[in-house]
Amino acid sequence: MSKKTAALEYHSTGRKGKIEVIATKPCQTAQDLSLAYSPGVAEPCLAIEQTPEDAYQYTAKGNLVAVVSNGTAVLGLGNIGALAGKPVMEGKGVLFKRFADVDVFDIELNSEDPDEIIRAVQLLEPTFGGINLEDIKAPECFYIEEELKKTMNIPVFHDDQHGTAIISAAGLINALELVGKKIEEVRLVVNGAGAAAIACANLVVSLGLKRENLIMCDTKGIIYQGRTEGMNKYKERFAVDTPMRTLEEAAVGCDVMFGLSSKGAFTPEMVRTMAVNPIIFAMANPDPEITPEEARKVRGDVLVATGRSDYPNQVNNVLGFPFIFRGALDVRATTINEEMKIAAVFALAELAREECPDSVCRAYGNVKFTFGRDYIIPKPFDPRALLRVAPAIAKAAMDSGVARQPIADMDKYVEALESLQGKAKETLRMIINKAKCDPKSIVFPEGENEKILRAAQVLVEQEIARPILLGNEAKIRCTLEQLGIDLNGGVTIIDPANSEKSEAYAAELFQLRQRKGLTLSEAKRLITRKSRTHFGCMMVRQGDADTLLAGIDSNYAETIRPALQVIGKQEGLSSVHGLYMMVFKNGIYFLADTTVRIDPSSEELAETAILTAEKARMLEIEPSVAMLSISNFGSVRHPQADRVRRAVEIVKQREPGLAIDGEMQADTAVAAEILKASFPFTSLKQTANILIFPDLTSGNICYKLLNKLGGAEAIGPILMGMNKPVHILQQGDDVMDVVNMAAIAVVDAQNCSSP
Repeated sequence: MSKKTAALEYHSTGRKGKIEVIATKPCQTAQDLSLAYSPGVAEPCLAIEQTPEDAYQYTAKGNLVAVVSNGTAVLGLGNIGALAGKPVMEGKGVLFKRFADVDVFDIELNSEDPDEIIRAVQLLEPTFGGINLEDIKAPECFYIEEELKKTMNIPVFHDDQHGTAIISAAGLINALELVGKKIEEVRLVVNGAGAAAIACANLVVSLGLKRENLIMCDTKGIIYQGRTEGMNKYKERFAVDTPMRTLEEAAVGCDVMFGLSSKGAFTPEMVRTMAVNPIIFAMANPDPEITPEEARKVRGDVLVATGRSDYPNQVNNVLGFPFIFRGALDVRATTINEEMKIAAVFALAELAREECPDSVCRAYGNVKFTFGRDYIIPKPFDPRALLRVAPAIAKAAMDSGVARQPIADMDKYVEALESLQGKAKETLRMIINKAKCDPKSIVFPEGENEKILRAAQVLVEQEIARPILLGNEAKIRCTLEQLGIDLNGGVTIIDPANSEKSEAYAAELFQLRQRKGLTLSEAKRLITRKSRTHFGCMMVRQGDADTLLAGIDSNYAETIRPALQVIGKQEGLSSVHGLYMMVFKNGIYFLADTTVRIDPSSEELAETAILTAEKARMLEIEPSVAMLSISNFGSVRHPQADRVRRAVEIVKQREPGLAIDGEMQADTAVAAEILKASFPFTSLKQTANILIFPDLTSGNICYKLLNKLGGAEAIGPILMGMNKPVHILQQGDDVMDVVNMAAIAVVDAQNCSSP
């Protein structure tokens, strides 16, 4: 399939276009209708008439941005008109929603008269919390934005100008650091004098570049003092007193070249004449002024960025506008000023210097991104961009006096932003916060693993846990040095082969397993050489560590077996059980048993239900338990259904206050209309959030299908019923998976140590 065919099919398949409006309140009953519209809607109307600011309380205004265009400068397509530009504006709406949960109406205005556009946008102010101007040609775009900012009391932001400027400036700060140059000392040439070029020039001057060290060129050459051809007041600001007249002359000895012009505008000869360690931002789209290959063929010390996603260092506006508006909307800013733009620049520059998450690397084909010449700008799919840029914008708005609703607690604001990225983020943040209240020691048998070491850094820096790393100390310290990780004494490193406790651990293991075929010599080998998991489990058993997390280098069975042998299940339980938390956009479900018991008895099913309910309460979620089966309350007579029915009876006897019912089918458990309409006698007050499966086969299949096809995030496996807390990693887990499971392990240990 050609790219053209694929693109047209993408936009036309199913519901046409890329966006839709979704109601956020129920409208299923007559009561709903009376509240949504007449007569109930009169109440918020009257409240807003009395207090206009209440519009932010009772309407979507505070999270609604207008993407406004007249289609005169669309992408690389030029003046194609308002209607033809609509797919781009819809796409902009998709990006706002995807990256920052900002709602958008796209507004295409069929006019090239800037005063008509200004008046039209001014009339929209009651509807929107912000205005994103898009794809309006220069110089009209400058005039339109200036007039709107003067007359409107909501943020107005022309992304083609300032978005490109912010991202490129962030990249420039990092590029200059890498080549050892200072912004106030470099010479910069900007090729192009349109909206983005002039905004880039203005912003780098705000960052410290001396105006006399900046030369701007357009299609007629250098913009110099006294030139009259092709000039306007916006270009005039960058007219310099120089005898040079061509781009080729300007390139000689310059440190930085910004291209916002056309394909091939930078020649190899220009690159050859630049200063040592030259920096080139070739940002023309879709084809840059010069490709990285062409530039590096001329000289090896050149650092190159482009607007292309298939080259390193992409200047991509999606790193800016969603998060800039998010921060501006959240403090009800009256404008987006220079201070806010500069705050975004430094937030992005600093983010690129941090270690890139594994999830981002996977999104780009498992490429490892490390701050350097090929990674000076964060990647668009980096979820941390929202958490860095939006707070920076909000703080700058407050500090500069344009915020009408300042944020009192910035830490809580960051947590609220995390929740926008999905229910999983909100849940995990809550777990991490609980862990930080009372950090516990957690032993990692695979202490030499790179992901474990990187996770240990996060655990130490955020004070979530006190890691204990098992392995060869010299090897661990060498790996830490190679990774550039300084744990500042926040971890303990133990080599089981040299530990003074190995002898006692081996003796204890022999006592535990001597009648199960284990000899003393084999116990010593297991503890000192063969199995660090046995050593780690013994640490937990003996109270030398609070909990254990293992499995990133081994399969599930190899990890759980030592835990069962050394720590064992809780007294009075028939077995241990496995749980997965399935996190959807609007809710969390606990699925069990999904990892341990293949064909559980009624007793074991009852235990699974009770233990899972305890875990839900531990996470401050009130349990509602459904015992699943092929049958709905006796509709099918089968030994499996009978076993489930018996399990419900056992739970009700042991935990009479627990909301539980069954046997029931899966759709009955989660659909209120089925549960209440067909089975009004059920003891469940709400649909189930805990689903107990009749066997491991169904549970395991279900959680994997929900994860892959249903879009749910799977958190686990979480072991339940162990005598002391032990949890298991999966071999494909990334660093944040390890951190999240470590937080769960710490919270579990907190509960175990509670009186």
